Amino acid sequence: MDVPAVFSGARDTRVLPVGEVLFHEGELGEHMYGVIDGEIGLYKGGHRVGVVGPGEVLGEMALVDRSPRSLTAKADAQTTVAAMDRDTFLYLVSHTPNLALQVMSVLARRLRDRDAAHAGDQG
Repeated sequence: MDVPAVFSGARDTRVLPVGEVLFHEGELGEHMYGVIDGEIGLYKGGHRVGVVGPGEVLGEMALVDRSPRSLTAKADAQTTVAAMDRDTFLYLVSHTPNLALQVMSVLARRLRDRDAAHAGDQG
């Protein structure tokens, strides 16, 4: 099982028109999202720092550590997302531990990408 697979057939979906904000930096988050189609831009202080496309997830950090959102997520194209709340996430992790590994993989990749981007800024 991979992270996007848990969103296939989700009942809690939402279509975001271009420019609609999914969540704001600093908000408390109760959901993570899987992108079904479209594109979500990730913004820090008004600057685009990343993008999440179909088959990818975002907002997972809020479910893991219950900290405020670190970025703003905004639809850069018409986008369909599926939501997963914390209770569902914890249930799935307890019954399918591979989900936790997949989420950790997403977090590690984003951290490595950020580190690589910052290394380029220093040169």
